[in-house]
Amino acid sequence: MKVLIPSALHSYTGGARAEADGATLAEALADLERRYPGIRFRMIDEQNRIRRHIRFFADGTQVFDLGQALDPAGELIIVQALSGG
Repeated sequence: MKVLIPSALHSYTGGARAEADGATLAEALADLERRYPGIRFRMIDEQNRIRRHIRFFADGTQVFDLGQALDPAGELIIVQALSGG
């Protein structure tokens, strides 16, 4: 599947687009980790939960669960919230 990468993670992927394989969000993130070591930890915490500032959208629908099935021909968008004051 096509993956849109937020600018804060471009240092891992080298750009805004990547490819990942996997039947679920967890598998797709594991594949991204295999291709771009260290990227998964920036999105998933030590308790295997999605970090508060990260949002995933599969084909336009927000995904809240790592076990969510994904369309291998679809698109996964990773959004990183901005904070500050």
